[in-house]
Amino acid sequence: MVTDRQTRAMLAVCTAIIVSAALYFASSILAPFAFALFMVAIVWPLQRALETKLPQAIALLLTLVLTLAVIVAGSSMVTWALSVERQWLIGHAARFQAVYLDWARWLEEHEIFVVGPLSERFDVMWLMRLFQTLVGHINTLVGFAVLAFVFMMLALLETGDFRERLAMTGKQTDGPHFIEVGEEMAAKIRKYMLVRTQMSALTGFAVWGFALLSGLELAGAWGFVAFALNYIPFIGSFVAMLLPSLFAVAQFETWQDRLVVLLGMFAIQFTIGNYLEPLVMGAALSISPVAVVFAVFFFGFLWGIPGAFLGVPILIAILTLCARYPSTSWIATLLSGNPQASDRK
Repeated sequence: MVTDRQTRAMLAVCTAIIVSAALYFASSILAPFAFALFMVAIVWPLQRALETKLPQAIALLLTLVLTLAVIVAGSSMVTWALSVERQWLIGHAARFQAVYLDWARWLEEHEIFVVGPLSERFDVMWLMRLFQTLVGHINTLVGFAVLAFVFMMLALLETGDFRERLAMTGKQTDGPHFIEVGEEMAAKIRKYMLVRTQMSALTGFAVWGFALLSGLELAGAWGFVAFALNYIPFIGSFVAMLLPSLFAVAQFETWQDRLVVLLGMFAIQFTIGNYLEPLVMGAALSISPVAVVFAVFFFGFLWGIPGAFLGVPILIAILTLCARYPSTSWIATLLSGNPQASDRK
């Protein structure tokens, strides 16, 4: 019996490694496909509602147009915000350099020596390349978005017929059961995105309002960047707190003003991200924070920014599927934020 358990454990580990490798090397296809399925789960209720009043082709066209409009508007605003911040950064690069040299001199006076190559690289060109890289990442997502949009269009065309075929096969198989699981996954993902959007909007407004009160320039850009980055748990919120704090170093003269901005941004992210958001998310979806962190970093490693964004929805789908089967329900229980969550299935 011990040997059988060890064999199954080794097979599970090997399977996980093989699947992870496949996800990594086939990311150019699998990542857009996963994002397309995620989008189908979000927009399918709209598609289904439109089909009750309009022909399928017109309903599909309206759904695709609305989805494309939202994606284009969001990506355009993020690009605008980063471009504005990049221009501000170029205009104040000399100030950044002066502040850095002052800090380096102070550290050396206290026998804390800064590595020489770091001071050589911290110049205007380095700062420009940093923001060019950020904007470049958004531009590289254009091809990803096009492929995902094509997958989503084809999936929406097939969703209704696929449900009917699956229901027909359910007379001999578990078809209807799979339909129920799929609907439950989609409902939980939509609930997750609703909560995430509400918390992101609250974070964006809080950052914008605090930036105005503290006198930090580019308040609108910082608010929208905070709103957009908050869709990526932990990583995005940390970056959204760090960037305006760094810019405050160049704008303000006294360390007290800089500290106010840093503490204010930290207070916003801590209050919303570490207290309010887990409270609301726990009421809507019970998922272990450790599992969320692992999913974000793991899929971020496999698929980059799209993977970090899709990590939690993929985790929701996996836990929903595991909770449906007695042999894997222990996984849902183990990774649940509420041990009784899987028992209510």
